[in-house]
Amino acid sequence: MKELTVKDILQICKGKLICGNEEETLEHFSKDTRKLQKGDVYVGMKGENFNGSLFYEDAIKKGAKVCLLEEIPISSDISKRYSNVTIVTVNNTIQALQQLATYKRSLYNIPVIAITGSVGKTSTKDMIASVVGTSFQVQKTQGNYNNHIGVPLTILGLKDHTALVVEMGMNNFGELRTLTNITKPTICVITNVGTAHIGNLGSRENILKAKLEILEGLTKEGTVIINNDNDLLHKWEEENKTYQVIDFGIENNSKIMAKNIELQEYGSYFETNIYNQTIRAYVPVSGIHFVYNSLCAICVGTVLNIPQEKIIQGIQNFELSKNRMEIIENSKGVKIINDCYNANFDSMKASLEALARIQSKRKIAILGDMLELGDYSKQMHEKVGSEVVKNNIDMLITVGKEATYIAKQAKQEGMSQIYEFGAVEEAIQKIQETGEVGDAILVKASHSMNFEKIVKQMKM
Repeated sequence: MKELTVKDILQICKGKLICGNEEETLEHFSKDTRKLQKGDVYVGMKGENFNGSLFYEDAIKKGAKVCLLEEIPISSDISKRYSNVTIVTVNNTIQALQQLATYKRSLYNIPVIAITGSVGKTSTKDMIASVVGTSFQVQKTQGNYNNHIGVPLTILGLKDHTALVVEMGMNNFGELRTLTNITKPTICVITNVGTAHIGNLGSRENILKAKLEILEGLTKEGTVIINNDNDLLHKWEEENKTYQVIDFGIENNSKIMAKNIELQEYGSYFETNIYNQTIRAYVPVSGIHFVYNSLCAICVGTVLNIPQEKIIQGIQNFELSKNRMEIIENSKGVKIINDCYNANFDSMKASLEALARIQSKRKIAILGDMLELGDYSKQMHEKVGSEVVKNNIDMLITVGKEATYIAKQAKQEGMSQIYEFGAVEEAIQKIQETGEVGDAILVKASHSMNFEKIVKQMKM
C-alpha cells in the first residue's frame, strides 16, 4: 500500500500545520462527521450554505486523527487542547483533495477504467467491476459518488488494489476535463449520449462534446470503448483518427456483439464472441440495456486479457447498486421495481420496457419529474407518456409539475386509469391503496423527487 502522510498535504497543497505530527499517515478520508470512523481524516468542505471546517471539534470527538480544514482561525488554546490530533489548514479543501488524489493516482501503475455516459453509468461501472474483479483487486466508485469530490475520494481509497473502476458524472462543460486529468484513465468508456442535462448543454451534440472531455486524460496507449449503436458515438467513431477504439453493439456491426438475445423476466441470455469463440452468457437483471452493459464489460475484460470463463462469471455474478432496478416483493404479494435513484428519458424508456416484460396481473407505473431538461422538459415528458401507452401499462400515477405532461400525453393516446399528484406526500395515500397480489409496480423519478419515501411506504 502506498501511503500518504500529512507532509504530503504540506508540500503538495501548501498546507499549514497547526498542530500534530507531519508523519501521520492518511488512510480513510471522510467529509461527513455523521459517518466518520475512528482514525479517519476529516475534510472540512465549504459549500454555498455551509462550512464543514467549523465542525472539526465534532470530528475530533468522534475519533478523527487528522483534520484538513479550509482557512479558519484556530486559537493556541485549541491546538493545546487537541495536541494528540493533527490539524492542517489549506486555502481550499476541495482543491487540496483533488491535488492529493492526483498525486496518489501517480503512485499506481494499474489499469484505471473511467466510465461516463448519459444513462447507465452506475450499472455499467458495477458490471465492469464485477468482471475485472475476477482477476484483479478492484477499487470502485461507491454508489454514484462520481463528481469533483467523489472521484478524488475514490482514488484516495486506493490501498493494495490492482485495478481502479471510476464513474464520472457531469452537468456542464469542463467537469469531465477536471476529473479525467485527476484520474488519468488507461481505458475510457462512453456508454451513450442521450438527453440527460440537455437543459444545461442545449443539444445532444454539445452533450457529446462534454462527454468526450473524458479522453483528455487518457494515457498515451489507452483504449476507448463506446456503444456503437448510439447514433452520435457511431458517427464519432467513423470520423475518429486519433484514438484506439473498441466498440460494442447489437444493431451496428461491432467488435463485441450480442446475438440470439432472450429477454426474460429476471435476466437475459445472449450469445457473443470472445477471443474468437462463440459463448452463451447470462446477465441476472432484465432489460436490453443490461445486455449492452454486459457487452461493454466484455470489451474491458478483453483489453485486460481476462480469461473468457472469468468474464462470463463476472457478468453472471453482477449485482446492482441500491435503488436501480431493484425488485422487491412486499407482504401483500406486490412486486416493486425500485429504480428511483435518477431518471431521464432513456432510462425511463428502458425501465418501462422492463416492467412490460414482468409476468403480473397488472402493470403500474409511478413516475415523477425528470429534471435538468430546460426547454426540452415538456417534449421529453410527453415522450415518456407515449412509452407508457406503448408498453401497455395498466395504471399510471404521476407526481410533480413536469410529470403532468406524462399524464396528459398518455390520456391523449387513450389511457384512462391515470392519477396525478403535485408532491410525494399527496400521492402516498393513493399509493398505499394501490397494489394487489400479483401486481408489478415501477417507481421512478429524478433523485431529488424523494421517491425513496414511496418505496418505503410500499414495502410495509
